[in-house]
Amino acid sequence: MSDSTKLIQSNEYHDVIEGKRVKTVNPPVYNGSTVLLEKYEDMVLARSGKYDGICYGTNRLPTQRAFEETLRELEGGHLTRAFQSGISAIINTLFAFTESGDHIILCENVYGPTARFCNKILSGYNVEATFAPASAGTDIAEHIKKNTKLIFLESPGSNTFEIQDIPAITAIARERNVITVLDNTWATPLYLKPLQLGVDISIQSVSKYISGHSDILLGAITVNEKYSDKFDNFYSTMEIFAPPYDCYLALRGLKTLPLRLKQHEISAIKVARWLETIDLVDKVIHPALQTHPQHHIWRRDFAGSSGLFAFTFKEDYSDEKIASFINSLDLFGIGFSWGGFKSLITAGKYKRVFGSEYSGKAVIRLNIGLEDSNDLIKDLQKGLQALE
Repeated sequence: MSDSTKLIQSNEYHDVIEGKRVKTVNPPVYNGSTVLLEKYEDMVLARSGKYDGICYGTNRLPTQRAFEETLRELEGGHLTRAFQSGISAIINTLFAFTESGDHIILCENVYGPTARFCNKILSGYNVEATFAPASAGTDIAEHIKKNTKLIFLESPGSNTFEIQDIPAITAIARERNVITVLDNTWATPLYLKPLQLGVDISIQSVSKYISGHSDILLGAITVNEKYSDKFDNFYSTMEIFAPPYDCYLALRGLKTLPLRLKQHEISAIKVARWLETIDLVDKVIHPALQTHPQHHIWRRDFAGSSGLFAFTFKEDYSDEKIASFINSLDLFGIGFSWGGFKSLITAGKYKRVFGSEYSGKAVIRLNIGLEDSNDLIKDLQKGLQALE
């Protein structure tokens, strides 16, 4: 059975009202702090951590559990837990699996807040973070130390879109007993199955493609069996939980994810190929294009591509010129994040420790939404005219 069918058929929800059974395709939204127990003996079990039900609002209310179970099945993992945001999922994963004296490796194209957290906060707990090349593979071994606890990957990175050789890295990590974590937000579990490639922990910013409507903040991690007990204990001890209504919207978003993601993919490839024909454009950075440096890895490991990619100009335009290009666009919103129905644009310059062909260049990142791709191309044409 395909993932899209599984998502539609994943759950039905039952209740009894006035003695009659009610069955709905979406779960009720449970809100509450206090949860009433049936008897005192249940409270005794809850105090000892042996109660197998829900005993408080932070104990993952049913709507959250329904979302987590659906995502767990899609990821093919052993345990999934939801968080208040994507960066919250990242931060708590790093807290759960590191301790003072540990060393972690970050591929240098990771989400900016991930690197900032490691450098500004995690370092204060005596956890050292160093970088590896954005397109790392077997060379990851050169960066592993005796005290390396964890390798954090993001493939492709969400600004310059380098891809790591995930199976090569996870094979080496397993030999050294090093945990591997992958931020899989770009591809979603539909287009990349990290745990099948040997990754221990897969992270999603649910705020993006899974929700699809840019109206919630939510994150999730899925863990393999080896590390599930450790993370479950951390999650429950910290009394982490996710907002019930956001979990409801995320679960609803999962049902339509296959259709939306396919349309994002089709439109983004069309726009990317059009940009390749434009004289002003130097590089179009899209993993599904044969011109991408790691296209062969994308073809091997991924089942598709999403709507986020970037490009650079041949000329080193001033900030004022870049501003005139972006400000002249009507259909592309100027805003952070991506994965929603509306097309967005950002621009920035990104430094890489190990060097990059894009260093010093303005990287224009496009989130191709669900508008008609021909209209988006016309809008970009108008913006390019502003540069001339």
